[in-house]
Amino acid sequence: MMPEQARKSWNELLDALLLYLAAERGLSSNYQISIEQSLHRFIAWSEARDEQAADIHLETLGLYLRELRQSGLAASSTRLVIAHLRVFFRFLRKRQFIVDNPAALLRAGRLPATLPHCLPAAEVGQMLELIGSDERPLSLRDCAMLELLYSCGLRASELVSLQAKQIDWDEGFVRVEGKGGKTRFVPLGGRARVALQRYWHQVRPSLLGMGREEGVFFLSQRGRGLTRQRLLQIVKKRALEAGLTSHVFTHILRHSFATHLLENGADLRVIQDMLGHADLGTTQIYTHVEQKRLQSLHQQFHPRARK
Repeated sequence: MMPEQARKSWNELLDALLLYLAAERGLSSNYQISIEQSLHRFIAWSEARDEQAADIHLETLGLYLRELRQSGLAASSTRLVIAHLRVFFRFLRKRQFIVDNPAALLRAGRLPATLPHCLPAAEVGQMLELIGSDERPLSLRDCAMLELLYSCGLRASELVSLQAKQIDWDEGFVRVEGKGGKTRFVPLGGRARVALQRYWHQVRPSLLGMGREEGVFFLSQRGRGLTRQRLLQIVKKRALEAGLTSHVFTHILRHSFATHLLENGADLRVIQDMLGHADLGTTQIYTHVEQKRLQSLHQQFHPRARK
């Protein structure tokens, strides 16, 4: 017998999940948006088949995933869909909206390890030196943002939401509010600190006068906070101006931050802490960079490495 749960529509069930994720789990708005969009697609598919939550079985989910793969959905995106379905149906079972959890046996499978693309240190330096030589206000702002992305390995969302109170000027640290509300402290490099102070003293006061005051550290020309999309546009623009041929995006500076630290001898667990990775396994992908470098050195210098 299904009690009131059987009378709940798909949208009511989704709303209940989103409320749970926000109020009880405290998960970020970005995660909530991601899972909502993913489940809306599944709900539309189920409604087209005239199926309610109680009608869904493991075979049904398998059919849905096969159709997604046949439509060209990437393996990494399919894994994310599976994760969202498992969260959704586990919640429905826990709250007794359904009798059995059809997603309990869903398995995503392992993805092949792919090496994150990063910029050579010389190219990062080239871009930062060029923008750092420009004294125009927005260039000073952009220089501060790029220096901070590379110096601290911030995510785009972490940078655009950064507030002045999170910067410890005296100790040289940035308190970062990361995924899931987790806090970490990342050292602020000397050049990044200078760039941030120039922006703070020379540029930000004038941007505040352009519009309403915002609590965020980095402001647009209108005196408001920047979006992640606008930050991406700025990074791409500055890379093109520096003559970089690589496809440069915000996350590539985070990858470069981690890779260059490892190449210069930083401990992997220290890098894990600074990146805000909950699992060391997420950080270990960067060890492929070091392994490749060691292999190259071995082949170059060991007398028995070459034929």
